[in-house]
Amino acid sequence: MMKQLNHKATKLEKGLWLITCTAVFFCGCGDSLQANPTAGTGKTAFPESKALRIIREAVEDDDSRVKPKAVEIVAATRQMQFLPAVHRLTRDPIVPVRFAAALALGDLEYTEAKDLLERMLNDPDENVRIAGAYALSRLGYMRAFEKLLEAASSSDPTVRANGVMLLGKSGRKKAVGTLYEVLYDEKADETIKFQAVEAIAKLGEEKIYPKIWTMLISAYADDRIMGVRAMGALGTVEAKNALLTMLDDDIPEVRLAAAEQLGILGDRRGMQVVLETLEKDPPAGSNGERAERIMVMASLAIGRICADELTDRLPKLLEHPSKFVRIAAAGAVLHCR
Repeated sequence: MMKQLNHKATKLEKGLWLITCTAVFFCGCGDSLQANPTAGTGKTAFPESKALRIIREAVEDDDSRVKPKAVEIVAATRQMQFLPAVHRLTRDPIVPVRFAAALALGDLEYTEAKDLLERMLNDPDENVRIAGAYALSRLGYMRAFEKLLEAASSSDPTVRANGVMLLGKSGRKKAVGTLYEVLYDEKADETIKFQAVEAIAKLGEEKIYPKIWTMLISAYADDRIMGVRAMGALGTVEAKNALLTMLDDDIPEVRLAAAEQLGILGDRRGMQVVLETLEKDPPAGSNGERAERIMVMASLAIGRICADELTDRLPKLLEHPSKFVRIAAAGAVLHCR
């Protein structure tokens, strides 16, 4: 299970970044199925077959950290040919793998998995149970949605955070009241409250903007990255302008997260940030894991900006020594094809 980030700037130096999101629990990723309005405009002949091979291998990788990343890319890029493999992963012995597989089946509205998802409601792990409930709600079974509302009040912080995240992914305005209860719960962990802010933003509640802004001006880089994701989820003109200010942040990861979110919103002004990242050596004092994380985030941003100057770098990134970088680059290829 992914470790929770604490609110210390030094934590940004540790561990692999989640490939498609910065949620701080083991699989708290937002739904990013929005089509990129700039996709398909580049001149590069994308190595799509290689990208698909990378994803295929990653879905079947022996490393339990790799499988969820690949599954997230499958869902985000709507690669329906991998659904049978994702279906099999719902029986994986590792909780984050089953969790990610259930979310993907729901996001891709794979109706053939209905019976299996119903069985997942009895999974030994509560996080997997609510992932199954989310997937069923995506298939139109509204009773399952109630389980997400219940999870947002759980005494288990991981279950609660995942419940909050899934309510944001659900797209159902009915969840807003519950999310505000989490936000103003004095007993809730600050990170769960930030998760609630992003979930509320995903549901289009523009009045959450001031709360997101406080995250952007935090002294801690991980808070700022969560704020960047929330601003991207909100997606208003005001939110986009706030994201533009984050392109000048002192921390490369914050700048790259802002570039990615702007790309999702159809704005390419983060392109220079990504180019500078690809052309520079790793930041002074960074270790191998941080350099790897930065390359993952740069690859993700390429997949959302899809400018020729960036997509030209994808063939090299597909050959990167890191599996995580290769998966992110493969996702970029599939987004930009």
